[in-house]
Amino acid sequence: MYLIFTYIIVIVIIYNYNVRISTCFINKEKEMKLNEYQKIAKSTAVYPDGPQGVFYLTLGLCGETGEVAEKIKKVIRDSDSFYEGLEKKKGEIKKELGDVLWYLASISNDLGFTLEEVAKANIEKLGSRSKRGKLHGSGDNR
Repeated sequence: MYLIFTYIIVIVIIYNYNVRISTCFINKEKEMKLNEYQKIAKSTAVYPDGPQGVFYLTLGLCGETGEVAEKIKKVIRDSDSFYEGLEKKKGEIKKELGDVLWYLASISNDLGFTLEEVAKANIEKLGSRSKRGKLHGSGDNR
């Protein structure tokens, strides 16, 4: 379930931010590319080296994805109108999405991928599925 939600979050980040991040802690006015974000994120990384690090990061990704889901769940539980409730919680959700992005950047880095490579491969995969009428359904190789 978390992996499906993570996949959705990645697509939302890629489409909504047009493969760009609009703010960073160095210059809040600067727009940056995903690879620039990845380099900055790496400078803040503190976790075990080696294969244990990828496992650690994956658990962190699942946890942060769960926090995004938790925020949205609480919108459903606490709001009469989902969209009004969502609008009120957007700032909190944005922070959690940032944490998800940090873990995605770190895992990608440890596996030797740039975020832009991951994003491009995902768009190519989705484009191929779309052309073949396979966006619906399940399985990695559809």
